[in-house]
Amino acid sequence: MKTLAEIEVEVARLAERVAAPSNAYPTFGSTADFAHPHIEVGAGQYHYVVVERGAEVLRKSTSDLHELLYWVFDGVTFSMACAYELVHRVPGQDFRRLMFSKQVELLASIDPEMGRRGSEEIAETLRNAPFSDGQLGQVRGY
Repeated sequence: MKTLAEIEVEVARLAERVAAPSNAYPTFGSTADFAHPHIEVGAGQYHYVVVERGAEVLRKSTSDLHELLYWVFDGVTFSMACAYELVHRVPGQDFRRLMFSKQVELLASIDPEMGRRGSEEIAETLRNAPFSDGQLGQVRGY
């Protein structure tokens, strides 16, 4: 098991590959609240925890460091991809096309396996909720 300090160093090292802003990283050992994730280590497990308004709303635990790192960078790259899409939005195109593409690109830049896994998870999302280019504007008259 790695210590919190070792995990923090590894997160910072991997984040450099995509120039992730440091405020997108989780905190280590304690919560910042406001739904900002934090990492805990205990009982032979790594814990990815989200606290909002003082209440724990998510806790995922694993003994696999790579799994923990995927959870961290799934969130970090999602935030980065959202910001990218907002600046590069294409009118009439489902915003998720650009956002998902950017997120997979960022994940793959960190680690090819992360990119593959992100791509598979996005494909599953799209099976349940396919792209809807132009439909929102047509339905609502925008």
